[in-house]
Amino acid sequence: MIAMQEELNQFERSEVWELVPRLQNQSVIGTRWVFRNKMDENGIIIRNKARLVAQGFNQEERIDYEETFAPVARSESIRMLLAFACFKDFVLY
Repeated sequence: MIAMQEELNQFERSEVWELVPRLQNQSVIGTRWVFRNKMDENGIIIRNKARLVAQGFNQEERIDYEETFAPVARSESIRMLLAFACFKDFVLY
């Protein structure tokens, strides 16, 4: 499926994915694909999206992962950046 390949390509571009050999004494975190249809204002499907997500219910911080990654900026972060840029008279593009 094209949407799945786009998601895997995005992982490579963002360098958030590293395939490593399985260690004998470590558990493996499961994954699953989540699919969604993007629709326009008339309800017509314009794009299929796929996301590969970890089944995080059995993960423990500092054991199974060190940091998390979100491909989308949060609105609070953008507001903080804009406020800081105004305070320091920065020019943003």
